[in-house]
Amino acid sequence: MLKKEITGGPRGRVIIMDSITKVTPQDAGTYVVSASHGGASSGEFALEVPLTAAFFNDAGVGKDGAGIAALAMLQERGVAGGTVSHTSARIGDAQDTWEHGVISHVNENACALGIVPGRRLNEVLLQLVGS
Repeated sequence: MLKKEITGGPRGRVIIMDSITKVTPQDAGTYVVSASHGGASSGEFALEVPLTAAFFNDAGVGKDGAGIAALAMLQERGVAGGTVSHTSARIGDAQDTWEHGVISHVNENACALGIVPGRRLNEVLLQLVGS
């Protein structure tokens, strides 16, 4: 299962992981790109560590927004969050998410950082960390 620091700069580091279950205290303060769905269970894992931002796959959004439920959870705790479209990146494949993911949904904290739907996630994060 893939987990690696993909880039870093003067304003932070980006770590990609196939599953948000692999987040650890050493990831605190980073931008995490997870290939997990953005449901409530993923939100719980992401909130175990104080991250700068967490990104997931929208998994097609699902019934009652179940595939993006983590975004509201992150917002409540002051963490930026977003998803990439399930049509742009494979669920469970962090490398594909990094290379091809297009932002589909964001919370208000992410908007405040300039992260908006329709942009390539990797381009936005490279700009944010100053790579």
